[in-house]
Amino acid sequence: MSAALDFRLPAALEASAPPEDRGLPRDAVRLMVARGGAPLRHGVFRDLAAHLRPGDLVVVNESATIPAAVEAEREDGDRVQLHFSTPDPDGAGWLVELRRDGFRVVDGRAGEVLTLPGGATATLAEADGAVPRLWRARLDLGGRAVLGYLAGHGAPIRYAHDLAERPLGAYQTLFSRVPGSAEMPSAGRPFTPRVLDGLAARGVGVARLTLHTGVSSLEVGEPPYAERFAVPPATAAAVDATHRAGRRVIAVGTTVTRALESAAAPDGTVRPASGWTDLTITSERGVRAVDGLLTGWHEPEASHLLLLEAVAGRPLVERSYAAAVALGYRWHEFGDTHLLLP
Repeated sequence: MSAALDFRLPAALEASAPPEDRGLPRDAVRLMVARGGAPLRHGVFRDLAAHLRPGDLVVVNESATIPAAVEAEREDGDRVQLHFSTPDPDGAGWLVELRRDGFRVVDGRAGEVLTLPGGATATLAEADGAVPRLWRARLDLGGRAVLGYLAGHGAPIRYAHDLAERPLGAYQTLFSRVPGSAEMPSAGRPFTPRVLDGLAARGVGVARLTLHTGVSSLEVGEPPYAERFAVPPATAAAVDATHRAGRRVIAVGTTVTRALESAAAPDGTVRPASGWTDLTITSERGVRAVDGLLTGWHEPEASHLLLLEAVAGRPLVERSYAAAVALGYRWHEFGDTHLLLP
């Protein structure tokens, strides 16, 4: 596995705000286009179609963001936020994380009972083996289903780079249809009906799948953990038809890349698939079904960068990230965008 990219995110660039805060549509974010062997191009997301070819296929994530953050009180009276990440793949409870003001809480202990709103409780059972900052928790929600409980008592997850209170709708994309993501599949956020019209006029197709993200604030050395996904038959067929025609499949986000690659055979053929994926995509593993990637900007320690290198190669990723820092591209879920076409 390659070493992390060596760059530092300037403090002035860390905070990000959606275009709506500036009276602009979502598609007003900046777009950098990085092609192998060509100069970097800088534009606006609304012009995405101009950078694609007729017959290309854009694949998007239909997962909708849930209000996964709940105020909690610890046994000593300390107030924290409990972030619901994913159901436990083993079927017992949920994986959760403790945070305070956007930062990780490190002193959770097995057996600790947290009091939640509405008379609910969460008992920390054991730390996750692969990602110790996540806890397996047993939930007592008074007979309520998790999504129903969160709808009444939860709020969108926020981190220290942007603690502004925004409605849940600010964390949804144009494609949000199936509730389940702890955090927004943010690569799809800048899409608007105008962008889709432009893709259709250009002859670029759009296909859909679902991958429900867990808490995505991966820390140094942490592998991506298991997430739920579904690649429907129509999308698998569209990907295969695109490749047979000699055209490109562009994944919108690392979530779509992980889902497609989890459904891909060694020869790149994609078949309908659903369930849990624990696939980690690195340069050594490479990609089989994805030819390009539309994504946001990730911090230097993020494991997402390994996936970008697998799609585009390290030299192109290094070149575009150096330019993003120098030119003031905005980071994080409400930031600018990056189209990698190796």
